[in-house]
Amino acid sequence: MTTIEQRTKLTVDQLKRTVDPSTFPFETTADVEALTSIIGQKRGYEAMRFGLHMDKDGYNIYVSGIPGTGKKTFVESVVRDFASREATLYDWCYVNNFDDSYKPRVLQLPRGVGRTLEESMDGFIKNLKTDIPRAFEEESYKIEQQNILDSFKRKTEEVIDRLQELANAAGFLIQPVPGGVMTLPLKDDTPMTEEEFHALDESEKQRIDEESVVLQEQMQPFLIELRDLERGVNEKVDALNKQVALGAAGHHIEALKEQFAFSEPILDYLESVQRDILKNIDDFLTSDESTEELLMSALSQPNVSDAIERKYKVNVLIDHAETEGAPIVFADNPTYYNVIGKVEYESRMGGMTTDFSKIKPGALHAANGGYLIVQVKDILTKNFAWEGLKRALLQEEVKIENIAEQAGAIATTSLQPEPIPLDVKVVFIGDMEMYQLLYQYDEDFRKLFKMKIDFDTEMDATMDNMEHLARFIHTHAVNHDLLHFDRGAVARIVEYSMRMADDQHKLSTRFNEQVEVMYEADTWAKLDGAFVVTERYVNKAIDKRKFRNNLYEEKVQDRIDDGSIFIDTDGAVVGQVNGLAVYNLGQYQFGKPSRITATTFAGPSGIINIERESKLSGSLHNKGVYILSGYLGQTFAQDVPLALTAHIAFEQSYGGVDGDSASSTELYALLSSLANVPIRQGFAVTGSVNQRGEVQPIGGVNEKIEGFFDVCASRGLTGEQGVLIPYANRHNLMLDARVIEAVARGEFHVYAIRTIEEGIELLTGVQATNRRDDGSFDPASIYGRVAERLKRFARIARANDDQTDQ
Repeated sequence: MTTIEQRTKLTVDQLKRTVDPSTFPFETTADVEALTSIIGQKRGYEAMRFGLHMDKDGYNIYVSGIPGTGKKTFVESVVRDFASREATLYDWCYVNNFDDSYKPRVLQLPRGVGRTLEESMDGFIKNLKTDIPRAFEEESYKIEQQNILDSFKRKTEEVIDRLQELANAAGFLIQPVPGGVMTLPLKDDTPMTEEEFHALDESEKQRIDEESVVLQEQMQPFLIELRDLERGVNEKVDALNKQVALGAAGHHIEALKEQFAFSEPILDYLESVQRDILKNIDDFLTSDESTEELLMSALSQPNVSDAIERKYKVNVLIDHAETEGAPIVFADNPTYYNVIGKVEYESRMGGMTTDFSKIKPGALHAANGGYLIVQVKDILTKNFAWEGLKRALLQEEVKIENIAEQAGAIATTSLQPEPIPLDVKVVFIGDMEMYQLLYQYDEDFRKLFKMKIDFDTEMDATMDNMEHLARFIHTHAVNHDLLHFDRGAVARIVEYSMRMADDQHKLSTRFNEQVEVMYEADTWAKLDGAFVVTERYVNKAIDKRKFRNNLYEEKVQDRIDDGSIFIDTDGAVVGQVNGLAVYNLGQYQFGKPSRITATTFAGPSGIINIERESKLSGSLHNKGVYILSGYLGQTFAQDVPLALTAHIAFEQSYGGVDGDSASSTELYALLSSLANVPIRQGFAVTGSVNQRGEVQPIGGVNEKIEGFFDVCASRGLTGEQGVLIPYANRHNLMLDARVIEAVARGEFHVYAIRTIEEGIELLTGVQATNRRDDGSFDPASIYGRVAERLKRFARIARANDDQTDQ
């Protein structure tokens, strides 16, 4: 008959899956092909491809996974492959709106046309600035203009002469003044002075005034004729100027229209340019301003030449002339302006000015027609950026606005560029927690991100995936100037990946950490002058990484060694067990034992969790303690009630305790205390328990075993020490070589336990149950002793109740 130790003890082969380097069909990674596909993310790859194919509203993509799994690389690879197909893209340009300069117009142009239009308009402007002034300097223009003015002068003089005759006949003289004519009374054919007029008697003054009124009425037809002549000459001069300007600029505009005849938006824009040129011809002519006026003008605003260039130039916002496939944009700093675009300003004379040429694109403009990839934590930490992106996606257009207006802080007069239609697929990269928060609390997020891609943290440890990992190593070696790895080093990387996955049948997809080991192994090899990375250098890299990060672990070990932390590794004690805990320091985690004790006595309080009473216990740990009461009641209180008070404590625990992985340990301490049977202190225990007494799997099993092993090894291995783990955790074992070597020598042991009965029997060396024919426990067994102790507690409680009733 086999003993409990024999039945539960694990062999050396069960403690780690070893990868035989000879199974790889290569000597070094130089012999393998480069990796051209994504490994370990079949589900994610298929979902990602489907999401990229979906062209319906709201099917943007959220890629969810823990940090360090290569989500960004994965997304970039899949999107680049998908985006390489032909895409319909447009150039986007902003131009002046001649009807309202505060609302610049946008031109949607075929790919590559935007830059051509900009260059053509630059040449057009240059020609205008020389051709129009030259045309107005030509002799023929001056002669024609002078003819118009001479004709106007002659006709005006004729009207004035007739008007003078009329006035002279009435005794008045006509004198032209600004805005009309003035009548002056005559005295001896000479205009009367003001003194002479005031010297007249009142009747004479009244007569002159009355005759002046009559004359004014008679003069009205002549004045109307003069105004018509003035309006006519102005119209003729304007017509002449437009004719001359059109003659100078017309053929240039016609050439542009012919060049861009395929684009209706450009033709419409050129028509508006022509109308504005003819409307503002004076802008092109030499100014007669004084030096002082010119200086003040230059200080306060651009000179005429610059103003013309700005007015008619083309602001190419997005140029896709050299873009191949659909654009892919990584928003590395997704501020509001970097995503939506902005209008820049320049300072002049203490004021801020701007125009359409100062409009700058955002990531959405650059990604329009393609893909925008954003780290979700980045955009959520930038003020207004997420709100701006949501608005653009919901409205399907990019509208550049001042952020102050978005915040409602101030109302300013600024440009309002015409919005640009938006067609973009947004890919968010984040974790599950952020996804859940957005999904629960932001209803727009649910509308906009209907595709969620779960990024797996592990893949099957098949030979095919191992060879893919070797190709991954090859690709990184080539791309990052690393030495190639021999197959022994590759085998060690594979084993390290299994340890990261905590599973003998899985490989971790947290490639960032594996790449770090590769980089460091390469460095150690180069420092030694090696030409290839071997297993020795991978081991050294792993060991040195641990050394850099395990200072706190060594400090805890020192306190155990000097007796500051009480841990027994030999002897036997009633109600005392070595539990195992994992300390997580972020980049590094390790296990160490902690003493768990239990005291039991008669009373009504049940099991008291001292950690909980001290507010040091988490909810999961509390749940585990509650389960103990269920197990004890189910096992021992079928005939008599539990009249038990028990105290359970993590000794020397001054921080929080959470998790249920110590619940089996606490139950062993309780059973030992109730049975008054000592537990061997050479053992440490981990594992949660359910109400049926089944030991359930836990996390961090490798770190926990190694943590207790280090304590035992520091004091000297006796061959009587070991760790009890849940049977269901066997496949998670990827133990360090030092532990495996000690097990092989028989100096340390690992036991896989299915039930509490197996565990307590192994810990005490006393049979656990051994029920008799009547169903009761053998009094010599652990459970028989516990049952008898609980019956005694029940009798005491009943006696106390009887006394109280009396």
